Amino acid sequence: MDRALYVAMSGAQASLRAQAAVAHNLANVSTTGFRALLHATEPFKATGEGHASRSFAMGDIGGFDARSGSLQTTGNPLDFALNGADLWMAVADRGGNPAYTRATDLKLDATGRLTNGRGQPVLDDEGNPIALPPFQSLSIGADGTVAVVPQGEAGAEPQNVARIGIVVADPRQLERGEDGLFRLPPGTEPVPAAGNLLMGGVLEGSNVNATEQLVAMIALSRQFEANLRVIRSGDENARMANTLLRAR
Repeated sequence: MDRALYVAMSGAQASLRAQAAVAHNLANVSTTGFRALLHATEPFKATGEGHASRSFAMGDIGGFDARSGSLQTTGNPLDFALNGADLWMAVADRGGNPAYTRATDLKLDATGRLTNGRGQPVLDDEGNPIALPPFQSLSIGADGTVAVVPQGEAGAEPQNVARIGIVVADPRQLERGEDGLFRLPPGTEPVPAAGNLLMGGVLEGSNVNATEQLVAMIALSRQFEANLRVIRSGDENARMANTLLRAR
């Protein structure tokens, strides 16, 4: 009977891990550039005495949905969407190391440093943080070039001050960190992107399908409850067996 309890417990644990992934996805339905987490459950044959049909459930969160999210027009000159699911914007993580994201809702901090909506510094095509001088107006070209008209020089020609670092990377090669940023495997060099890379005044939304995730959450809750019923039944059967043995 204890074997049945362990098998059911593994199923309940796998359901909980899957629920955590679904809950994280639902919490980021409106997050710019968010990529939905994927989860999977695989059978693992139980060894030892007993029926060969017994399998433990091995649940894991791995990979992400690489499909593009819907586009939303904002009209903000600091907003843009990347043209292609294999394009990524370079930012600095908390340790100052390069990482990649689809969150391209740019902002300026108090020092003129260019960041995205999560406060992550945007890197240029040489891997350096982008800091802008005081400006009259700002524009971002389709190739990622940032141009400004210096403050106090109304009517002057825009001057190119930086180019946003945008790379080409196969989503299957990227590893997602706990901070939500994506990274290439060690020893892999990023490939700089060129050409018509972005659309200005537009943001890419999350690719999470809320309806699908809610249905998945309900199904996982029922799976968890079914495993708990097996555990409770196994515990009751064990108590009854002990009672019968003591009565002999």
